[in-house]
This record gives sequence, structure tokens and C-alpha cells, in this order.
Amino acid sequence: MPTSSPVRGRLAALTAPAELVRPEGGKVRCVACGHRCLIGEGHEGVCRVRFVSDGVLRVPFGYVASVAADPIEKKPFFHVSPGATALSFGMLGCDYKCPYCQNWEISQTGRDPEADEFARPRRTSPEELVGLAREQGATMVTSTYNEPLITSEWAAAVFRPARAAGLLTSYVSNGNGTPEVIDYLRPLVDAYKVDLKAMRDEPYRSVGGRLQAVLDTLRLLVARSFWVEVVTLVVPGFNDSDEELRDAARFLAGLSPDVPWHLTAFHPDYRMTDRDATGLRSLLRAVEIGREEGLRYVYAGNLPGRVGDGETTRCPACGTVAVERRGFRVLANSLLPGGLCPGCRTRLAGLWTVEEALAARPDPSPGPKLTPSSASA
Repeated sequence: MPTSSPVRGRLAALTAPAELVRPEGGKVRCVACGHRCLIGEGHEGVCRVRFVSDGVLRVPFGYVASVAADPIEKKPFFHVSPGATALSFGMLGCDYKCPYCQNWEISQTGRDPEADEFARPRRTSPEELVGLAREQGATMVTSTYNEPLITSEWAAAVFRPARAAGLLTSYVSNGNGTPEVIDYLRPLVDAYKVDLKAMRDEPYRSVGGRLQAVLDTLRLLVARSFWVEVVTLVVPGFNDSDEELRDAARFLAGLSPDVPWHLTAFHPDYRMTDRDATGLRSLLRAVEIGREEGLRYVYAGNLPGRVGDGETTRCPACGTVAVERRGFRVLANSLLPGGLCPGCRTRLAGLWTVEEALAARPDPSPGPKLTPSSASA
């Protein structure tokens, strides 16, 4: 791995052999994300944290860059055990370069010298993180902050003991996946949040991605029966036309009208300070479009208390309030056991309790396993 900065030198030591890899023509093909990088000796992938040394693809392992106990609604998951706590952990690096990234100090390490100044990787173990989750009263462990797909081997190592301890597991991701990584994660991940950043190729190219890869990943996630929620940050002049928002809503409704769509307000951040924040009227118009296109659960975020019922879960059959929220706080949860509407007894889509989520899990797959001792010192 190139070590042009001290932090990249430290990260090179916090690695383990990859599982999401295959040999190809004297090089290795990384299949952890949609870039599918073909990497030769001494080189790294687009993410800057997966690299080849002595013919082996080495990947991040055995550390965290950030960890916190958050409301599960902050992920955001609105249809998974409302009011619960998620232990969130993240590593360093990303396969995208979003100019409005809110976690750029973590995600852009190795790409932005300013981000390198903030990088403070701390060694830990899966057992330590599971213990911390239980201490904090968390019911879920979430890989987030950076892009979890590029650190999937570490997430897998954490999620195995977490699931054995009865905890739920989730990804907060840009959705730039591959069939290989989705199949790898299926026995290990209960809920998966995807950022659908736009419905046009050019915005995706500007952040270093491909729209088709994300659309394909969303199709796979729904087909593999992950619980999926989708977020679109509504950015003025980037992705906020009625036509584009309608295309996004139609695509999601075609996957399933029960996919929750979170439309969140943009605030100038990082390297995108050349435009105003998303206005309330624009955000509510986006919510209206989602509902017009047949989505049953459409939410407005980042403007707590200002969006009417845009934070509330209502029964799609009779309109009864099922879960009332303000921001990330649940004010009332009126769902009956089994996720039934308190008014008409229609079942609302979701994993409304931990017990329900555990019952929905697929049969565990043996699969390859990495252990913490595999990490190099």
C-alpha cells in the first residue's frame, strides 16, 4: 500500500486478507464494491484502503475510526424496532468522493490531506464492540460513517458474534454493490439503508459512481429479502427536478411500494457550499411526488417538526397514525403486536420488533470466516 501519509502507513498495518476477491490474470479482482477494481502488486483500489501486498489483497480489519450509540431512526431506519438504540461503528475510506459528505473526515482519508489530519484509528475486537453495544442497551449494531461495503470483511467479523448475542445488524451504504458482496452479506445483515443520490448518470459520475450499479444493488437487496430503506438527499440543482424525483419514486415503487423512502434536506457542507439549503416547500413537494407514484411510506428528514406528518408512519389502508416522530425521537408507537395497524388491523411492512427481525432471518450460511487474530500487527 502506498504510504505517502502517516495515516496510510498506520492503516496498512491494520489489515487482514480479503474474502471478497478472486485472482485474475496475475492480478486480483476486488468484488467488494461496484468498481470491481483489478489490482496489481503494490497498488490499491479506488477506495484507497484495499491494496495488494505480496500477491494478497489486504483489507481494513481490527479497528474503528468512530463509534457511538445512536437512535435507530438516525440511520435512518423508521420501520425497524422504533425507539431502539443502534451501536454505530465506522472505519476509514470510501469508494465515492461526494462534495457534500457530512462524514468527510472519515470517508475521505487517503484521498483528502485535510481528512488525514482527523484520522484516529483505534484498535478493537468484535467482542469489544458487541460488549459495548450491550452496555449501551443497543439492539442493533450498524456499519456506517464510512462506506461499509469496502470494509465488509471487518463488518462480517463484528456481525457474527453480534447476531449470536441476539443483536440486529445493519448497513448504512451508498449502495454501490456487487452480486458477490450482497450474497456474502445476506446471512449477516438484517437491514440495509441505501443512498439513492440521483436518477441520472451525470450526478453519479461527479461523485465517482455509476447509477446502474446502485439500481442493480437495490434490485438484489429486495430480491434477497433484506429489509431495505432508501434515502435521497434533495440537493438544489443536483437532483431536485420533479422529473428526476418522479423517476426515482417510480423505480422504488416498482421494486416494492413498501420500501420506505426518506427525502432529506441538503445543507451546505464540505466542498459543496455554492448553493442554498433545501427549502421546506421543495422537500414537501418531493414527498408528495413519492406518494403520487404509489410509495406507501415517504418521509421528510433534516427539518424536524416542520414537515407536518412527514415524520409519521401512517397505515396505508386507513390512514391511522401508527408511529409518531419528531426528528429522531419516537413520540408514540401505537402499533399492535405483529406490526398491525391500531385502526384497521392491516399489517404494516417492517421489522417492528427485535423478535420479528430475528424470526425473519435466513438460515445461517457456513461461509468463510475471518477471526480477529487474522489481522496483522
